[in-house]
Amino acid sequence: MSTSPFTPTGSIRSQTDRRRVVFATVIGTTVEWYDFFIYASAAGLVFGQLFFAPAGPQFATVLSFLTVGVSFLFRPLGAFLAGHFGDRYGRRQVLVVTLILMGLATALVGLLPTYEAIGIAAPIFLILLRVLQGISAGGEWGGAVLMAVEHAPTARRGLFGASPQIGVPLGLLLASGAMALMTVIAPGDAFLAWGWRVPFLFSVVLIAIGYWVRRRVEESPVFTEIAERRERTRMPIVKVFRKHALLVVVAALVFAGNNAVGYMTTGGYIQNYATNPEGPLKLERGPVLWAVAASAVTWLAATWFAGWLSDRIGRRTTYIIGWILQLVGVFALFPLVNTGNVGLLFLGLAILTIGLGFTYGPQAALYSELFPASIRFSGVSISYAIGAILGGAFAPTIATALVQATGSTLSVTWYLAGMTLLGLVATLLLRDRTGIPLGPDHEAEQAASPIRGTRRAAAAEPVRG
Repeated sequence: MSTSPFTPTGSIRSQTDRRRVVFATVIGTTVEWYDFFIYASAAGLVFGQLFFAPAGPQFATVLSFLTVGVSFLFRPLGAFLAGHFGDRYGRRQVLVVTLILMGLATALVGLLPTYEAIGIAAPIFLILLRVLQGISAGGEWGGAVLMAVEHAPTARRGLFGASPQIGVPLGLLLASGAMALMTVIAPGDAFLAWGWRVPFLFSVVLIAIGYWVRRRVEESPVFTEIAERRERTRMPIVKVFRKHALLVVVAALVFAGNNAVGYMTTGGYIQNYATNPEGPLKLERGPVLWAVAASAVTWLAATWFAGWLSDRIGRRTTYIIGWILQLVGVFALFPLVNTGNVGLLFLGLAILTIGLGFTYGPQAALYSELFPASIRFSGVSISYAIGAILGGAFAPTIATALVQATGSTLSVTWYLAGMTLLGLVATLLLRDRTGIPLGPDHEAEQAASPIRGTRRAAAAEPVRG
């Protein structure tokens, strides 16, 4: 008989432990995404001038955004490593390592000399540090998601799964708020000289907090049961691609539809477009950053609500509503931003983030219910990493190139609308598996294909959709 302190359904007996898991996943992912987004914000505001100035104003911006995208190419490496070790040795250890790696890379960016000081070595070191951030981000999300969802009561997986998801808007809120605060403390040339560095160095404090919180959380009950049975998969990544390759692609496309649109703000594009002194709006940095920070609050609220709603109407239905709302936000964004009014810019971002929240809040539960327990960390991590490459990796770069080529933001609108529709189609291809058992006793049911039009396993119990 198992001596695990968890019930067979994978839920925690103590309400205190439940709150601790939620708190730890929110804090941990907030710290990770603060580090990730502070880089993207700086890329849109100062990196072009400080690290790529010899390329000229326009191409320097493109190069700056390319460094944002480069990190995504290394997310699969982080996902491979984290998935392998997470499925073999546990979720919690991987989360601690990714947190430290991300924080150290971020702090070192804050200490990095500029092109003027050390020449071509400056952008090279900048890119290398961004690569380390990408590896960390690739491993972080899957572990945080599984710690939340696998600890959750079955009827509240969407709500628990929303806890790591709100780390993204919280990270954006902190990153934009920190940058906005530094424009007040160190305005003008002082911001370029040293003000932008402070939020990067502040990451050291956040690492310490996140490390302390994550070390206090128990290992996932699903992994604990797998370990007790000695049923850990030797090569989980190989098994994912051998048996679930199509599912990985479809799941990745679901995230790509959200991620491309989300990176208009998290990737720094709107910040750059609105404040660029060579652009059409020429707004001040501070008000734009505060507007982005405020929109993170609406994103947070929509993400949390969507996770809760998905427990009641199913993940798939919640997503479909979200894609419709996101499409509305895409078409409203630039007409409002292009007015040059900061209040209307915020309104455009707020409308957009409602749809983003609905297509992000249920993702943790959706992904966790798609893959079998023994390879779940690998499955969700790889799907997420590939979706990030297809979606957000080069979205700011593509948007910049489209505006430079066409002279209009309408081309960006159609690009984002196309990505939204791609996400909708991918969602429609999936069956709703809300409430499916997540423990190792139900591997046969979990292994049944959730893709519509494919044969279900004979032993699988019926699922919704």
